[in-house]
Amino acid sequence: MNEVELLNWARGPGLAYATVFMVFGLTLRVLEILSLGRPKEYAKVRSIGVKEGFATIIRRNLPERHCWKYITATYIFHIGLFVVIFFFIPHTQLFKAVFGVFWDGWPNYIIDFFTILSIATMMYVLILRRVNPARRILSKPSDYFVWLVTFLPLVTGYMAFHRIGPDYTLMLALHILSVELLMVMLPVTKLVHTVTFAMARYYNGSNAGRKGVKV
Repeated sequence: MNEVELLNWARGPGLAYATVFMVFGLTLRVLEILSLGRPKEYAKVRSIGVKEGFATIIRRNLPERHCWKYITATYIFHIGLFVVIFFFIPHTQLFKAVFGVFWDGWPNYIIDFFTILSIATMMYVLILRRVNPARRILSKPSDYFVWLVTFLPLVTGYMAFHRIGPDYTLMLALHILSVELLMVMLPVTKLVHTVTFAMARYYNGSNAGRKGVKV
C-alpha cells in the first residue's frame, strides 16, 4: 500500500469504522452509567440533590490551590484543542460535508497559535507528571498511552499543514489515522471522561447533597 492508497483508506473505510466504533462505544458507556441508578439510601434524604449536583459540576471545573499549575495547564490544552478541532477551516468544511452544518473558521495563524499552545501545555503536563513523586507513582502505562494518543493528532496535523516531513500525502494520512486511533480509544480509556465527566460530577454532588453533605 503506497501513500495515496493509505490516505484513501484513512479517509474512507478507516474513518467509517472508527466513527461507528466510537458512537457505539460511547452510547454503550453512557447507557451503562445510567443503568446503575442510585444506591439504596439508609439515611434521611435532606435534599433532592439537584442544586448540589450542578454546583459540583461548576466547582470541580475550577483550579484548586494545591494543584493550580497542573489544572490550569490542562484547561489551556482543552481550550486549544477545542479551537483546533472546531475552527480550523478544513475541519469546518468536513463538518459541513458530513453533518450539513457550517460555521466560519478562524485564520490559520490563530489556529497555529492554539496548536502550538496545546502541544506546549501537553508537554508541560507530562513533565509535571514525571517530576511530581505522587503523580509519577500513580501514573500507569495506560496514562502515558492516552497522553500519546491525544498528542499525536496535534503534532501530525501541524506537520501535515506546514509540509513538515518527507511526504505531505503520508503526513496527512498519518494525521487522519492518529485521529481515528483517538476516536477508537475514546470509549475504552480514560478519554471517555470527554462525554461522562459532567454526569459523574453531577452524580457525586447530588448524592452528597441528598445526605446533607456540604459540597
